[in-house]
Amino acid sequence: MLGSQEVLDALKNIGLNLYERKIYVALLAKGVATAGEVSEIAKVPRSRSYDVLESLADKGFVVSQSSKPIKYVALSPRDALDRAKDSLNRDHAEMIERIDKMMKSPLADELEGIYKQGFTMIQPFDIAGTLKGRYSINQQIKSLLKGANKYVNVMTTEEGLNELYSKHYNTLKKTSKSGVKLRILAPKADAKLSEAFSGIAELRNVEKPLGRVMMVDGEHFLLALTNDQKVHQTQDVAFWAGSDHVAKEVLEPLFESVWFSAKK
Repeated sequence: MLGSQEVLDALKNIGLNLYERKIYVALLAKGVATAGEVSEIAKVPRSRSYDVLESLADKGFVVSQSSKPIKYVALSPRDALDRAKDSLNRDHAEMIERIDKMMKSPLADELEGIYKQGFTMIQPFDIAGTLKGRYSINQQIKSLLKGANKYVNVMTTEEGLNELYSKHYNTLKKTSKSGVKLRILAPKADAKLSEAFSGIAELRNVEKPLGRVMMVDGEHFLLALTNDQKVHQTQDVAFWAGSDHVAKEVLEPLFESVWFSAKK
């Protein structure tokens, strides 16, 4: 086999599929080759080698020569990696531009209308999901904050409060400016956090953390199922649901009872 398993794994990690990895390494060893020659070296079906070589050319790993039959040349690995990075940056920038353009267009309003129409037909037990990993949880928190219209109640831990500040402060600030009332229950914050939150939310202290839960407008809630002090962020798990019964009749009374006994 050409190339160590570590090399093939590294190429996989940067987005090359199995056939692309095999053919690129084979072409590196051969230097210049036709599709048929390189497929034989790499032990890849000849019928697939043409598509794979074109894909590698698009990604910046090989170039084709205008000969008959067409021959392919492998670029030096560092040059290829540099080209691949430029290509990804360019594609990423183009995709961001398309998304921004769509968000500002009537198409987004049309999709939003379809969503709202369908949402009225959804049963409460359908509007729920389990989120695994801190990244997914933070993405959902961001979405809930952006969708808030009246109020947001948060009960969290010391680490959760720090994460609210580091990951969501700007969103919280915009939410507060839109007229949404923010209340946060957490262990005593340091002076920096207290000052930062003082202008956008009412912050109260609980001596002992009671977990992490967020309630939005009495309609949605997000409840952490793991202890953020005991699990790695990739193993953090939370449950989200759109249930006015649980949010308004179960969790909010608990929040209110703790809130009025907590210190400012």
